[in-house]
Amino acid sequence: MSIATDDTPAMPLPAAKEAPPPPPRLPRRMRRIYSLEDLEPAARRFLPRPIFGYVEGGAETNASRGDARAAFEEIGLVPRILVDVSSRSLATELMGERWEMPFGIAPMGVSALTGYRGDLSLARAAEAAGIPMVISAASLIPLEEIRAAAPRVWYQAYLPREEEEILALLARVERAGIGTLVVTVDTAVVPSRENNLRTGYKTPLKPNLSLLLDGLTHPAWAAGTFLRTFLRHGNPHFENAGPGRGAPLLSRQAVRDFSGREFLDWDMLHRVRARWKGRLVLKGLLHPGDVALAREAGCDAVVLSSHGGRQLDYAISPLRVLAAAKAVSGGMPLMLDSGIRRGTDILKAFGLGADFVFLGRPMNYASALGGEAGVAHAIGLMRTQLRADLGMMGLLSMAEMGPGQLLHDGFRQLPG
Repeated sequence: MSIATDDTPAMPLPAAKEAPPPPPRLPRRMRRIYSLEDLEPAARRFLPRPIFGYVEGGAETNASRGDARAAFEEIGLVPRILVDVSSRSLATELMGERWEMPFGIAPMGVSALTGYRGDLSLARAAEAAGIPMVISAASLIPLEEIRAAAPRVWYQAYLPREEEEILALLARVERAGIGTLVVTVDTAVVPSRENNLRTGYKTPLKPNLSLLLDGLTHPAWAAGTFLRTFLRHGNPHFENAGPGRGAPLLSRQAVRDFSGREFLDWDMLHRVRARWKGRLVLKGLLHPGDVALAREAGCDAVVLSSHGGRQLDYAISPLRVLAAAKAVSGGMPLMLDSGIRRGTDILKAFGLGADFVFLGRPMNYASALGGEAGVAHAIGLMRTQLRADLGMMGLLSMAEMGPGQLLHDGFRQLPG
């Protein structure tokens, strides 16, 4: 069709723009999820006991996992009033990049076992929301495929034993176009997995009667995640632990071993820094002395983390060391994970010196329950909470949050 007058030639009408695809529909099972805390009991009902136990459990007595939450609950907020906060923003700059919110999604292994194509659900929802998602070395979907779906993803590495393998892995990540490498350093020794043993979880999974019964008693997960994955994509493998494909998830013979890193030291990190030209982040630090060493080694940032309480039991909450780490960071960005469940948690972390935070388990549960739509819903809940909390604090940006807005005997006293 064209439009013309007596004096002008016909001009074609512009082609109609193709409508964007509708957002994924939120499943009924998630329509009563009003906070991140609501996700865990819903996931407990949905997932087989071994799978849920793997995600939910910590090391040994769960003391470290518990302290990750307890530290947040010990801090009070001190708001200011009569401040025009109508123009407030959650946008945050980190290592030269702008993100729409001050939080991202932490790396989590076997997310495609809890939720169908879970790594892709997490990555796509994060990309749409303008926040980072970190690919786990223990994920079941190739990092190249995840990066194609979400170009701004990061990659988290458990460094292999041999330096030749490390260099080949770095080359693979670089070829994929991933610009941020996160090296996790708190897994040199395998922790006690007694909680996994109690729930019956092992990796690789062993085909047996117990696995069959778990599927029969949780049909929505069995049909929607487990069988759907095997019918469409075959037996998943650990795709990203090294430069090549790893062991299959479901096998009687294969042995998945992310241990044997006792040899890793600062010299190895220096060699990684010399080879890797992108942004280098060190994850799993708790001692301020290690933060200083990371800065001296040329790291671009660190993630203070107790691994969600899954490694060393009684390891303290990262929040408790944040102020001391800030004092020796020399301006290097400090990120934090473990225990964050609310917008007020993020404000408390920023008040003690964090530049960014990451969420793990709740996003895994959201992916299991609702796929990409579920993750988007969880992100939206945090966005809504944090934007409201920021306004009630009388702040326009996360950068304005400081120790003067906190009150706790062990953290900060109010000014006179």
